[in-house]
Amino acid sequence: MAMRDYDYGTPASGSTKQVTLEIDGFTATVPEGTSVMRAAASIGIQIPKLCATDSLEPFGSCRLCLVQIEGGRGLPASCTTPVAEGMKVSTQNDRLANVRRGVMELYISDHPLDCLTCAANGNCELQDMAGAVGLREVRYGYEGENHLKSEKDASNPYFSFDPSKCIVCSRCVRACEEVQGTFALTLDGRGFESKVSPSQNQAFMQSECVSCGACVQACPTATLMEKTVIDRGQPEHSVVTTCAYCGVGCSFKAEMKGSEVVRMVPNKDGHANHGHSCVKGRFAFGYATHKDRIKSPMIRKSINDPWQEVSWEEAINYAASEFKRIQGQYGRQSVGGLTSSRCTNEEAYLVQKLIRAAFGNNNVDTCARVCHSPTGYGLKQTLGESAGTQTFDSVMQSDVILVIGANPTDGHPVFGSMMKRRIRQGAKLIVADPRDIDLVKSAHVKADYHLKLRPGTNVALVNALAHVIVAEGLANDEFALARCEVASYEKWKAFVGEERNSPEASESTTGVPAELVRQAARLYATGGNAAIYYGLGVTEHSQGSTTVIGIANLAMATGNIGREGVGVNPLRGQNNVQGSCDMGSFPHEFPGYRHVSDSETRAVLEQAWGVSLESEPGLRIPNMFGAALDGSFKGLYCEGEDIAQSDPDTQHVHAALRAMECVVVQDLFLNETAKFAHVFLPGASFLEKSGTFTNAERRISPVRRVMPPLAGYEDWEVTQLLANALGYPMNYKHASEIMDEIARLVPTFTGVSFAKLDELGSVQWPCNEKAPNGTPTMHIDEFVRGKGRFLLTEYVPTQERTSSRYPLILTTGRILSQYNVGAQTRRTMNSMWHSEDRLEIHAHDAEQRGVKDGDWVGIKSRAGETVLRALITERVQPGVVYTTFHFPESGANVITTDNSDWATNCPEYKVTAVQVTKVAGPSEWQRQYQEFTEEQLSLLDQRVAASA
Repeated sequence: MAMRDYDYGTPASGSTKQVTLEIDGFTATVPEGTSVMRAAASIGIQIPKLCATDSLEPFGSCRLCLVQIEGGRGLPASCTTPVAEGMKVSTQNDRLANVRRGVMELYISDHPLDCLTCAANGNCELQDMAGAVGLREVRYGYEGENHLKSEKDASNPYFSFDPSKCIVCSRCVRACEEVQGTFALTLDGRGFESKVSPSQNQAFMQSECVSCGACVQACPTATLMEKTVIDRGQPEHSVVTTCAYCGVGCSFKAEMKGSEVVRMVPNKDGHANHGHSCVKGRFAFGYATHKDRIKSPMIRKSINDPWQEVSWEEAINYAASEFKRIQGQYGRQSVGGLTSSRCTNEEAYLVQKLIRAAFGNNNVDTCARVCHSPTGYGLKQTLGESAGTQTFDSVMQSDVILVIGANPTDGHPVFGSMMKRRIRQGAKLIVADPRDIDLVKSAHVKADYHLKLRPGTNVALVNALAHVIVAEGLANDEFALARCEVASYEKWKAFVGEERNSPEASESTTGVPAELVRQAARLYATGGNAAIYYGLGVTEHSQGSTTVIGIANLAMATGNIGREGVGVNPLRGQNNVQGSCDMGSFPHEFPGYRHVSDSETRAVLEQAWGVSLESEPGLRIPNMFGAALDGSFKGLYCEGEDIAQSDPDTQHVHAALRAMECVVVQDLFLNETAKFAHVFLPGASFLEKSGTFTNAERRISPVRRVMPPLAGYEDWEVTQLLANALGYPMNYKHASEIMDEIARLVPTFTGVSFAKLDELGSVQWPCNEKAPNGTPTMHIDEFVRGKGRFLLTEYVPTQERTSSRYPLILTTGRILSQYNVGAQTRRTMNSMWHSEDRLEIHAHDAEQRGVKDGDWVGIKSRAGETVLRALITERVQPGVVYTTFHFPESGANVITTDNSDWATNCPEYKVTAVQVTKVAGPSEWQRQYQEFTEEQLSLLDQRVAASA
């Protein structure tokens, strides 16, 4: 294999001075601070190396990259030696060749010579370097002491660790430190006894390792190797695509053998992830070919009937005829549909187009309703655009980072690693969260302030921070008066300046000591570039929109917007939450966040789509449920969402679904919603489709098909079949044609095309004539709405109150190894880390109830009850309990209520009053659920066996 073309060493930060030197008789001109190795690479000269790699800081330990410098002493390592003006460097001569061969000979003397049967054969840097330095024999041998019989560690489900092949280059250790920031690996011992050790000589699976794969990617040998490569051999081609998990939107190379994915390798050219990944994106792709995948359409007249496999034509025609029947009987508004944040932009666009053009109404919604709809409302009202303001890379310019209601290391781990890197470099950190998340204190990272507020008091806390900034004269009046509506700014200052909003007055509400709030506010306002990052702990409240508005107010009042290192940054939960919103998936907005009452927009779309469009907003998800129970909403097309598990007040949702006469589910698996479906249309995973995802930083990235759809169609093709059967013609031949239509009709997507994305890698909208290659930072010279607008944020306590009957507050969140409702990750080995949802409870509350760690506990709310096992921890404060929601049998949403955000109906998942009691075991409904699930899986296995 040819030597890899790496870019080693980095120029001095901010250096613009150029240095000219001579390397092997050739002239190179590079920025001051550049390493000799990098300078050589810039003119096409590759210097042999083992410990150096482009993603890590220079280390200089392998002694293979030695060079000779005229007038210099010894043979310095080129990776750690900076260039100098007039320097003359030799990278190849007899002396260097002899030294390199001697160094390589020592490496090989303690390394197995099993290249022909080694999993890394053909893709091994040690093998490459042995050839590059001309090593032909090894004089030292296996007769003395060596490491060849070292025991292999296969505890991790995704990769193995074979210390017999380790050359102790420390690349894995440095990757864990510099790239991931977990510090789970160390070099143990000295000299010949040196070895790589996970934590304190533990197996990988028992160590602090988070299985991000950075060590595997950094390893130059087969020491750390993916088990899929060991089993299937080296891949022979690759396709660049985008991860289908969280809102970071990591770019990957799907490395293939034919149509089989061998491994997912983080793309070093990926602008969102720069070659890093997490355990989900890198390893948890096996769900795409899991045996539970449904590959044939199915129909049934009643949800009590067994499923019947049918042809695509029969399933599509049956669904279309049912929707026509329902609309004929109950009226045009009696049906609607849901787009998915797991599907592509093109697929979301087509679903909302089908509903508006074929159904003839605006009854379309998306899962963003239950997560980030307050972001869209709050940022639109204040800044003028329903999206975050920065790139992820912007955090590397931040001096102060405020994380509120988000857990980046679990929910957005690749960005979390970048944030931790910046904190280790000296950025200050403020965490506002009811729980001790990892950012509060973990390896080499500690929050300067942890504002451990009570769930539901976000608005009071934000107002208290604003009070300090205004009362102590820390606001940036110059910025606010020049860039924002003056009257709204003055009114806001007067409001937050009132004594009732002071930290002292708010302390009894938030539970956060007043002095701590004051210190955090001063730091945010005066500490330099200050950025706010927030998540579902902000939006999933009855005042979610109010808190988003309050966050925007803080940024505008301090001038922390419109440049690198600052801004308002919502961390989107799913891979395409931003995109599904961009594509017009809300009942009140057309694609591009244009209101359905806008006659000008309507006229453009009517001409393009060839139909008349409704000017009144349609039904939101909660309204659909209510109308279903009232008898006026009877049909639902649900693509890629599992509302029966993910939406709150499960019993209410189930009752609404039972009341419908035709529920069409399009998905990979028979999910919880499919239990109430009459038509099941098999979906396609991200590996089986072409399109685009838009991540949390507005980055539109390519999704490219790497294998044929297992059920025969990409998701957009299924929607097109349904539209045609309904009598509304769609005739796209490829997903790229859908993007071409989006680019014509959505102003912020002007000029976006598959060709441009393949050329540039990605583009951040708005993309238009003024910014043909996108807009990394928003609101630089002016806000999208012109002048920024301050809005008052009155704190209104949630209706969900604790009482003697329900004395605890339940809040929810996510965990690193699982994703959302778990449909994908539960079908991978990720369940080895998290096999069940548990209830975190403080030791004080547990002791009062006689609960010990691992006990079954009943959790009862005003909406319902379920049973989980207890996890006693200091992470939660007394009076607060916490759980994840990745397993349907846990029933987390059985107990969440129907309380929601005042502006958007986003559910108040984060505040539920509950009582916790010790019980003997799982509840009756959980046992029934398990029996039903096992029965369904048994029937599915029988069908699979019969078809095989």
